[in-house]
Amino acid sequence: MSNSEKKIEDTQGKFMRAVKAGQDLTDASWQQCRVVLTNERLVLVGDGKITVPLSDIDEMGERYDVNQAATSESKYSTLYVGEDVILVSVGDHETFRTNFYRAILDNAVIYVQHPAVKGGVVQNAEWQRGRLKVTEDAVRMVLEDGQKFVIDRDDIGEFDTDEKAVAGEERAVIEVEHTDDDGTSVETHLSGRDHHISVLKQLLEEGAERNRADLDLDPVERRVVMALYSGVSPFGISEFVGIDVEKVEEIYDRLIELDVVEVVRERKEVGLTAQGRKVAGEAMGER
Repeated sequence: MSNSEKKIEDTQGKFMRAVKAGQDLTDASWQQCRVVLTNERLVLVGDGKITVPLSDIDEMGERYDVNQAATSESKYSTLYVGEDVILVSVGDHETFRTNFYRAILDNAVIYVQHPAVKGGVVQNAEWQRGRLKVTEDAVRMVLEDGQKFVIDRDDIGEFDTDEKAVAGEERAVIEVEHTDDDGTSVETHLSGRDHHISVLKQLLEEGAERNRADLDLDPVERRVVMALYSGVSPFGISEFVGIDVEKVEEIYDRLIELDVVEVVRERKEVGLTAQGRKVAGEAMGER
């Protein structure tokens, strides 16, 4: 191990080679192994030894049930390595996935535009470099101007990708909506090397997926959500939307049950959750 290589996880687990050279291995079986993850490679040590440089891993997916043996395993991670697919199962599935993201993204330097949008209003933020840090709950960033901010993985609403001119080149851009320290909805744009952005996209998309829901809100409920999204005080909703206070309280109760808003303090002062901000974004897009 070189001086620059650092061990991130060393645990017991098992692996299965599900695809080799593009062909499904339907007779594949699980093999017990030691799983060693560093900031440069993944090593699986069983009867033999498989070493996979992290730069060769195209994607970490959820499942690839190539046969009954794979299907019967409750949780595993799927590594796409060129034309091969390797399944890895360890005791603490979520910690392994977070450590995988850490291995690739910690201290990576990417381009950041923050906030690109705040409270629904486009800002004039310039692109600047930022350094990443991944934790179990969040992605932390420090920008070259000294600004620091956090994207909580459970606080991601809208999520999209686009192609834009960044640093003189046309690049893939991640557009992620979350909240700032004051609870205001902001949108941050992220770009950089393809490998970093591909993995960061997967990490953030997992967070957004947790908060996606197909909610059946009526027009008045959507107007309340949009008003909150636009910055109207929870105590001013009655006048703003044109409904009585009792009706507003009923709507708040229903939105709390649906996890669209959360109680900030008593007297039903509420703020939108990630799901609520997604509903508001969809509603505004329909106008």
